[in-house]
Amino acid sequence: MPEQGSDRYDMRVPRKTLPLADGSGFVILAHQNAGGYAVERYDTQLKKQWSTTIPVTPGETLEAFGHGPQQALVVLHHKDESGQNLSVIAVNMQSGQKSATKVVMTALARDRRPGVSISPDGSRLLAFRYFTREQQVKSIAATLFDQNLGQLEQKTYDFRDLGDFFSPAVHVANDGTQYVTLVSDGMKKLTVRRYPTGKYTEIKVLGVPVGGTFGGKPVTIRDAKFSVLNDGSLYAAALCADYKTGEYYSLKVVKYDFSGAGDMKFSPEFRFTPAYLTEVGKASGADIKRLEDVYLADLLLTADKQLVVIAEKHFEEGGSESPVHARELHVFGYNEFGQPTWHNIVAKNQVAPAVDAYTGIGFRAAVFGNTVQLLTLESINKKSDLYLRRINAQTGVVGPPERLKLNVADDQQLAYVKDFTAWLGEKTIIGVSRPNKKSSALQLEKIVVK
Repeated sequence: MPEQGSDRYDMRVPRKTLPLADGSGFVILAHQNAGGYAVERYDTQLKKQWSTTIPVTPGETLEAFGHGPQQALVVLHHKDESGQNLSVIAVNMQSGQKSATKVVMTALARDRRPGVSISPDGSRLLAFRYFTREQQVKSIAATLFDQNLGQLEQKTYDFRDLGDFFSPAVHVANDGTQYVTLVSDGMKKLTVRRYPTGKYTEIKVLGVPVGGTFGGKPVTIRDAKFSVLNDGSLYAAALCADYKTGEYYSLKVVKYDFSGAGDMKFSPEFRFTPAYLTEVGKASGADIKRLEDVYLADLLLTADKQLVVIAEKHFEEGGSESPVHARELHVFGYNEFGQPTWHNIVAKNQVAPAVDAYTGIGFRAAVFGNTVQLLTLESINKKSDLYLRRINAQTGVVGPPERLKLNVADDQQLAYVKDFTAWLGEKTIIGVSRPNKKSSALQLEKIVVK
């Protein structure tokens, strides 16, 4: 069933369909009723293998969903007057049998909400809580678990020497290595702290200033995104803007390589020049005086180590009850040496009602070889559907949108479409649809593209 209420605005679990690494099918996190969800496994022909109910009680919300080779993991956040905690229910991938609920982190009711990170292959789960003083994070306490929820280690990340910083995020790699990413030095510096697993005490810190004063302009970070990609390295992208005017200044990209001595590759910046604004205007059909409402959305790495950075324009029409719009995608390509090689603007036009907010717009992306596939839910030529575009990651050439003929009902229930979109392979896409506006339930769809 489609989500109801505030969950549709909350993007803590933005992906509810997860393909299995061996290609045998996928698992989904299905909303069944007001009080519960289910984890379900399907084969490649959409035959259900098993279904396991996950009750969600009042005061509980979904925090995370992931899976490893042996278990699917559902993380719940519970809060009441006495405190808050994160608990995990593990579901056996073969039988569908669920474990007893395990509390992995507790915090005081007044504390900042604790968090969790699941490694890309699902073999490690890291739960953490924040210790703050006057809103500033001073330290983070983290506990690492294996995929069977056995406790491996506990660590404390101490930031008292750092002064002010923003947006601390914690990432865990497949081997249990932990990365804490920060925006520091008055919104001018991208910093990564690496905490190796085990008894090692050495903390490697790699930081690079991307803001500063350029041509008399104070330039700071407007938006930043960090991702551990499939080569094992951590990448960061930052959109920088003039602090006084808010005018977008440049895109900067950094690769943090902690292997060996540990170093950084800093790509030449991409400046948002008047010529670039002209290109955006041509793609969008609007007179663009300055870039606005553009945010980093995805970092992708191809088979040949080409990095693709995607930013998206999205904004609210007016107040909090107004529709939310998503416009063009700004796509940037870098070669294996970190040099910018191409850029392109992909025009699109999406609108979602306020209740669906940012879950009802946007896109999904996947990489196959040196091709990036983009999926969007749009109305093109009065046909509301999923549309597929292919981008050549070596040249930046974007193919025309291909309608997938899913017949998505075009009304106020859009949020579920993006949540359940996933690729089983280059030519096989799993999605959901509500074939008409009278249907209250969703149905799984398998789409095979040419």
